[in-house]
Amino acid sequence: MSGRVAGLQLNVRLTSASRWLLSGVRLRETSVTGAAVKIDDLLQKTSRTFALAIPLLPEPTQRAVGLAYLLFRVADTFEDATDWPRAKRIDALERFAELLELPVAQQQHEARKLADWSLVTPPVDHAGYLELLGELPWLMHETAQLSQAMRDVVVKHTLRTTEGMAQVVARADERGNLRLASLKDLTDYCYIVAGIVGELLTDAFLIDAPQLGSHAEKLRAGMLAFGEGLQLVNILKDAGDDARDGRVYLPTTVSREDIFALARTDLDLANGYVQALQQGGAPSGFLAFTGLSLGLAFKALDTLEARGTGAKVSRADVGRLFEALQAELAAGAPLDLRTLAQH
Repeated sequence: MSGRVAGLQLNVRLTSASRWLLSGVRLRETSVTGAAVKIDDLLQKTSRTFALAIPLLPEPTQRAVGLAYLLFRVADTFEDATDWPRAKRIDALERFAELLELPVAQQQHEARKLADWSLVTPPVDHAGYLELLGELPWLMHETAQLSQAMRDVVVKHTLRTTEGMAQVVARADERGNLRLASLKDLTDYCYIVAGIVGELLTDAFLIDAPQLGSHAEKLRAGMLAFGEGLQLVNILKDAGDDARDGRVYLPTTVSREDIFALARTDLDLANGYVQALQQGGAPSGFLAFTGLSLGLAFKALDTLEARGTGAKVSRADVGRLFEALQAELAAGAPLDLRTLAQH
């Protein structure tokens, strides 16, 4: 589907999970490929809010970022394999890294072997993640269809994250339980799992919107904060569930107030990242995607500070934020997601 939002043309496909965000928006049907539908379906079954914003991106960026997210989720599934001991998690991540480095002609066969091996004893009790592992050969095939420049970016950053995750798991105990001891441990972890995402997005944006080259320096200055800030908010929100699964990301040596302050500093820097996209003439879909993701992070951080760990942004608040964002984009107004999130 594509949607016109208050005079703003967004070339987007909407998953059923994200379609409610655009309630009240006039939509018109358009054809989509089978691959696009499958990517959307897998995103719906495996994603959090960040991935639900992917349909706001224009093509071909939407396809590349969707595939990249799913590949990152494969690595994340191996890292968080609660039903596997540490050694098997590391083995799986190393096998995935080796797969990414293979010539394209060899990837299909090896991807099927890795998928079958990983599902003999499932790593997690999550139907969506297990389905994603089973689709690994298909994911590798679709990634190979991207432009060479985009494929190189997706593979490079997925590989870096996968190798970093293996290093993180190596620090866990035999059962895979992990406890971060310092603020540096926390920021290093956030870089591996989210800062690299900011780098990937920036590289993808610069490939598909060359006019952004004039603002590349500003984008690269804010791209790590964009990823780290969103990840810190997720860690603060999910601290209780993560601890029950044996993962304690919040160091006891650092106060909760200091971590909130770091997250807010990162989100403020990420606000500058979105503003640099806008100043550089980014497509509206780039601004909708990054703006929604960042606005929700600001809103979630405010909610967590007010109500504590586990508190979530209401569906109504998400809808109001999206309406405010689309109005700002339609008016061509300078974006300030921190202010927008307070609506």
